[in-house]
Amino acid sequence: MKHMFVGVLIGFLTLGGFDSGVAANSTTGVASYYKSGKQTANGERFNPYGLTAAHRTLPFGTKLRVTNLRNGKSVVVRVNDRGPFIRGRVIDLSLGAAKLVEMTSAGVVKVTYSVLN
Repeated sequence: MKHMFVGVLIGFLTLGGFDSGVAANSTTGVASYYKSGKQTANGERFNPYGLTAAHRTLPFGTKLRVTNLRNGKSVVVRVNDRGPFIRGRVIDLSLGAAKLVEMTSAGVVKVTYSVLN
């Protein structure tokens, strides 16, 4: 049984022509947005209309392309804060970035993001 599982796994990983539609260096998950706060984790004053994001582990200054998977709209943001702190979410966008990808009415959406720098 163990050998069969390994064989199936190897076969799946080596399938030619498999395309998930997501770039290899991207992450997919649930995004939320925030619009209040005084100071970000890197010491900057929080600008709700800026194109910034909070991420748990990426270095401050990292630029990301975030794409709303519902409508295909994307935005480039810079990580300047830590979060999100709600289980299951992968990134928090500032209000300005959230408006550009049209996620403010939903509050949370499924996104994919990839590191640009």
